[in-house]
Amino acid sequence: MSIADSTATVARRGVSSPLYKVLKGLIAGLFSVAITMVGLLFVTFIIARVMPVDPVLSVVGERATQEIYDAAYKAMGLDQPLYVQFWLFLKQVAVGDFGMSTLTARPVVEDIARVFPATLELATLATIAGVGIGVPMGVLAAVNEGRWPDQLIRLVGLFGYSMPIFWFGLMGLLIFYGILGWVGGPGRIEIYYEDIIPSVTGMILIDSLLEGDFTIFWNAVSHIILPASILGYYSIAYISRMTRSFMLEQFSQEYITTARVKGVSETAVIWRHALPNVMIPLITVIALSYANLLEGSVLTEIIFSWPGLGNYITNALLSADMNAVMGGTVVVGAVFVGLNLFSDFMYKVVDPRAR
Repeated sequence: MSIADSTATVARRGVSSPLYKVLKGLIAGLFSVAITMVGLLFVTFIIARVMPVDPVLSVVGERATQEIYDAAYKAMGLDQPLYVQFWLFLKQVAVGDFGMSTLTARPVVEDIARVFPATLELATLATIAGVGIGVPMGVLAAVNEGRWPDQLIRLVGLFGYSMPIFWFGLMGLLIFYGILGWVGGPGRIEIYYEDIIPSVTGMILIDSLLEGDFTIFWNAVSHIILPASILGYYSIAYISRMTRSFMLEQFSQEYITTARVKGVSETAVIWRHALPNVMIPLITVIALSYANLLEGSVLTEIIFSWPGLGNYITNALLSADMNAVMGGTVVVGAVFVGLNLFSDFMYKVVDPRAR
């Protein structure tokens, strides 16, 4: 090989090396996600199998004959070894098939597609409140460390952590709906407004705006404002506490002292120097808070009769509908994995050093 050919080869390698690194990182990320999802599916499968619930009886009923029971047992693949059952379960999930729900007599995928937007709508509004109010509260507490604004904000956060959500929800319904009548009652919307507007996104607030029906929109707002505020309060308490902690850590760094010595205004020190440096850990906190609201709003959905994913999984569990339970659990796990990937992507957007 000549010197010119060697130089051209090195040049080609130099040009392709960034692309190679990107492809290598993408493949490694996809492999990590695949391993995580398989592990989640395995744990979900094992839990469903060891629970003291007979999935056959939930299908055929307790009065079925032994012949019908045995036929259903075999048709469901329960006569196969566990590793064969797990392999069959993986193949079903790979094509988006979680089986039929014995509670609703519909495919579990259709049920989840119907109830998940309600939870997504509720958790999104709560997270917006948590970020929009919790971050400024955390910054204010850190700036006034030890003084009365800091003590008041920490007290508000402590109250949010201490109050059981079911008590908070019941008191909210009693006061703001039962006594004052400021908000709508349980449910997403009044029953006489149901099925009037076409479901495009599954989220009533967006669908009503797309349809231009402001009567239904404001009715939906009156129903969602209380449960979203209660969930948002917990999000505010968590995000404000973490923001305060991150900001105090940055205030102790040398670059903050240097900026103050140079005469940089305190406003610039807070918002242009300290806050951007807490964005990476804060993104993780916000993503985890969002994921927790998506899967942890069970009590809120039950109290407010909110037809979301948490309510669906709870009813399925009480009815021994294991297909629905497993499908809902997998969706919740996929949400956590997806939000973690989104956090990694946002790291690189916010901080060029992470690229």
